[in-house]
Amino acid sequence: MKIQDITADLETWAPLAYQESYDNAGLLVGDARTTVTGILVTLDITEAVVEEAIQKKCNLIVAHHPIVFRGLKKLNGRNYVERVVIKAIKHDIALYAAHTNLDNIAGGVSFKIAEKLNLQQVRVLAPKSQVLTKLAVFTPAKAIQTVLAALYEAGAGQIGAYEHCSFRVGGTGTFKPLAGASPAIGRVGTEEAVQEERIEVIFPTFLENRLVTALKKAHPYEVPAYDLYPLANENQEVGAGAVGELPEAMAETDFLAYLKNRMNLSVIRHTGLRQQPVRRVAVCGGAGGFLLNDAVRAGADVFITADYKYHEFFDADQRTMIADIGHYESEVFTKDLILHYLLKKNHTFAVILSEIDTNPVFYYS
Repeated sequence: MKIQDITADLETWAPLAYQESYDNAGLLVGDARTTVTGILVTLDITEAVVEEAIQKKCNLIVAHHPIVFRGLKKLNGRNYVERVVIKAIKHDIALYAAHTNLDNIAGGVSFKIAEKLNLQQVRVLAPKSQVLTKLAVFTPAKAIQTVLAALYEAGAGQIGAYEHCSFRVGGTGTFKPLAGASPAIGRVGTEEAVQEERIEVIFPTFLENRLVTALKKAHPYEVPAYDLYPLANENQEVGAGAVGELPEAMAETDFLAYLKNRMNLSVIRHTGLRQQPVRRVAVCGGAGGFLLNDAVRAGADVFITADYKYHEFFDADQRTMIADIGHYESEVFTKDLILHYLLKKNHTFAVILSEIDTNPVFYYS
């Protein structure tokens, strides 16, 4: 398999269209046409991780955090980013990152935290809007199933846990083929009236070109009539953070001990106890302070995230308890998430979990 086959798999799972505007996910270093000899999965790409890939004969490193984030103006080895890139290029090792696009999907980074905590009924905490489009197309009755099958195959008709979702209503379509036309129904110069159905399906906006191409290929008309409508609806499968319920409520101190054990933590920074049981828990891997109000609106008793500054803890204002567990600690299990996804694809080459602890933060006790 080629690197481009692996990246296609990853981007079907975590589409690059869902990364934030400031991000730099995707293939950062390497030729996508290179044959894969092995994949090393890590949270961060460091010089030690590249060396590990060399020793284990892996020519593709898949990470959560992009090593190239703000761009490179020089490659002279004066900082760790440049040294990593130089070392990777010298040894023909490709570097790939699935970052905020993996944060922003149901089943992504925050859902892995929820899994570690055994949360139930887990859902996206802050669903994104403006990421869905509705397609309406007018189709003769005999072609409906063919057209629908093509649209479903291209990625339309998925709403939450339901697939093949569509709406259909009948009517009469009229047209008059002009000279030079090659009509599937009727004759040039003669006005026609055909029983048609209006088919409506919803799809992720980034699939628009694929949907339109599939539609034109499957539709019997030379020029199919269709409309595209951008939707303001929230997509419940795309967005930041996650929220779910514990199987049973816990006292706050018991929950903090549980959190420390389940996430293998050295320390938890948190706001004051509210003397209320913990049942609903909101989580966000990495720096998730921007989701505090979403956690409060969701009725979360605790909001677990990282990278809180001193004054930001005041923002909880007794509405929820903030638990800052550390950036690395909140995302380290993302390695397992990526590994298990790639292993499910049944590749014949090795997919290996990095043994390097890339956490740059140490605690003295």
